[in-house]
Amino acid sequence: MEEEQSPRLGREPATEPSPAPEWPEPECKNNDDAKDPEDPESTGGGGGGGNGISSLEQPLLKRSTTLTASHLAIVGAKVSHIESLDYEIIENDLFKHDWRSRSNVEVLQYIFLKWAMAFLVGLLTGVIASLINLAIENISGLKMQHMVNIVREKRYWAGFLYFAGVNFALTFVAAVLCVAFAPTAAGPGIPEIKAYLNGVDTPNMFGAPQLIVKIIGSIGAVSSGLDLGKEGPLVHIGACLANLLSQGGEGRWRLRWRWLRYFNNDRDRRDLITCGASSGVCAAFRAPVGGVLFALEEVATWWRSALLWRTFFSTATVVVVLRGFIEVCRNGRCGMFGEGGLILFDVSDVTVRYHVGDLLPVTLVGVLGGVLGALYNHVLHQVLRLYNLINAKGRLAKLALALAVSVFTSAGLYLLPFAVPCTPCDPAFGDACPTVGNSGNFKQFNCPDGYYNDLASLLHATNTDATRNIFSTGTAGEFRLDSLLIFFAIYCVLGLFTFGIAVPSGLFLPIILMGSAYGRILALVLARFVRIDHGLYAVLGAAALMSGSMRMTVSLCVIFLELTNNLLLLPITMFVLLIAKTVGDAFNPSIYEIILDLKGLPFLEPKPETWMKDLAVGELAAAKPRVVTLQVIEKVSTVVEVLRSTPHNGFPVLDRPRPGVSELHGLALRSHLMAVLKKRWFLTEKRRTEEWEARERFSSTELAEKSGSIDEVAVQLTPEELDMYIDLHPFTNTTPYTVVETMSVAKAVVLFRTCALRHMLIIPKFQGPEIAPIVGILTRQDLRAHNILGPRLVRCLIRCRLKNDTVSTL
Repeated sequence: MEEEQSPRLGREPATEPSPAPEWPEPECKNNDDAKDPEDPESTGGGGGGGNGISSLEQPLLKRSTTLTASHLAIVGAKVSHIESLDYEIIENDLFKHDWRSRSNVEVLQYIFLKWAMAFLVGLLTGVIASLINLAIENISGLKMQHMVNIVREKRYWAGFLYFAGVNFALTFVAAVLCVAFAPTAAGPGIPEIKAYLNGVDTPNMFGAPQLIVKIIGSIGAVSSGLDLGKEGPLVHIGACLANLLSQGGEGRWRLRWRWLRYFNNDRDRRDLITCGASSGVCAAFRAPVGGVLFALEEVATWWRSALLWRTFFSTATVVVVLRGFIEVCRNGRCGMFGEGGLILFDVSDVTVRYHVGDLLPVTLVGVLGGVLGALYNHVLHQVLRLYNLINAKGRLAKLALALAVSVFTSAGLYLLPFAVPCTPCDPAFGDACPTVGNSGNFKQFNCPDGYYNDLASLLHATNTDATRNIFSTGTAGEFRLDSLLIFFAIYCVLGLFTFGIAVPSGLFLPIILMGSAYGRILALVLARFVRIDHGLYAVLGAAALMSGSMRMTVSLCVIFLELTNNLLLLPITMFVLLIAKTVGDAFNPSIYEIILDLKGLPFLEPKPETWMKDLAVGELAAAKPRVVTLQVIEKVSTVVEVLRSTPHNGFPVLDRPRPGVSELHGLALRSHLMAVLKKRWFLTEKRRTEEWEARERFSSTELAEKSGSIDEVAVQLTPEELDMYIDLHPFTNTTPYTVVETMSVAKAVVLFRTCALRHMLIIPKFQGPEIAPIVGILTRQDLRAHNILGPRLVRCLIRCRLKNDTVSTL
């Protein structure tokens, strides 16, 4: 991430993230005699005459080197150095010539390749998701089958040791892979994907090791019975596939295919990762439209119609692959993988009829979903802060935490069904009760013939089977109230303490299970007023809790419609989602925003803070160190010294068309300067080169390569080369985004985010020979509310300033 422009000739290497400075609440006084003890020009009085500087002429923020926060963030479970991405088109001479010189065949190749990549992302995501489901169903099925057989023999302690031991081993495999080989594969990966699509480069997040560990780790973690889902990991898997396909692989296995040069830029890679994220959601829920809307509403920051078509094409491909696996695996041809392998909770057999009396209980479901979702976010935030302290102690601490959660989970899942009495089978259930096989609503477990254990039906199943059981319709009396309360309580506890350990994990299914449990509980408590099927109340409770926690509406509504296959639920689902989101927003941000902030990822929110409207970008730039600039024809030694002494990734380039006049020519990127130094494209005299000279040595695709270390290049330069010159005309982006210094910070934030910028140049309002052509340069970190010297301080400064201005006017 770009740091503040500073004239300092170096910096100390940071080894750990430094906390943002805490600013005390300033004492805001509207006193005519108030003076600034550090400002010799400050005078008393807000409106009197004299030689004092008026309050509007004084800078709102004083120059400070603490304006920008740390450039370290937690990616997955690893502290990493982060930078921004170059989503903006760099319109320099080389780029313009490259586009002008492309033939119609090359343009068609580029378009075809984008659609081919979208197809491959969907195809591979669907295949991998099907294999993951197949492995989870078979491993979990075998584990449950042997455990139940041991229990039926009344060897209860042996059953517990077997159940806990298998879960322990599966968790150990998943945790060791994450801790030792790919720390960034831990967690869901969705916050990091959101940050990447917002413009933050999350290193080591989308590589081959992360993909492999995510696949194997998801199988182990979900099969071990931990309270987590595979939905978040599938989104991450889709993003990894998209990144690897766009780059032709990774490391020494990378293909140097000529066509792949078209994707050697951040913009096309961003679009393909968006396709991968939507494909992952589609693979998790078999919801193609919901996957596209999830990417649009929750993940992507920048969107356009062409990207919408390609994401939909990817999700359609995923659905075809999933349907093919379902047909192949019918009738037990894939072991225990069958209907439960792919999530689809069909409740289409229920006819939904609405009554006025249903309005109150449905509203209560939405309100409770918002309140419980906000409470879940708050408690999970505190748990994650605690886990960060534990994980910071090293690899063994991460591994021990994951294994401890596994043992606690196994004890709860195995022992709690013994706490509830057996329920006699209703003759209406027929031969389905009790269930002797691997899945079903009426698990016999420790009960005699003709009885079933309703709590075991929920706890001794995969999360997908448990959701299918609790969503089942026409079973109002299947689950006891005490069993549902125990199930809701244990899944709340397990959900809070499982997320954050060093294994691949997802939030969707745990929240769905908690929400469906409290939906069923409300249906039982309000049985006198409930006319809708209890299974549908479980669906509404799951939707409400997800909306209350994740604050999604449109995509969630479509996902649940595609999951339940009942279009009649649309009006009531929309109603519940809107209520839950409104209530949740009144308490705290969404869970992904909380995680982004906790990880330190500089995510730009779509809506700027209100107080930013009263702060100008010129005042923000005045609080920063002076900007570092280059001349359009610069000495090699100066370029090397600037690159060595500053970590910036963009440098304003100035031109002097005539003596005494200086103007802004554009912006040069660090990667482009490094490319020039590596190829030693130097001039013996100070002159402007011809257009063909640069085109002979460079191409726009070469300039898109990431820059290396300046020290490695600088040591190879001779003293004679350091005295030469570099012509920056061919490499300078002559059309950077510039704003006038009087623009409000709120407007600048909207422009920065909408245009997916990395740098924003500030120019003076008035031009003249004595006025510098550039006031400053803003980056992502400068526009974040937490970094502008603290919002509380700014609010008080603005309040004081406006009060003083009012007195002066009177």
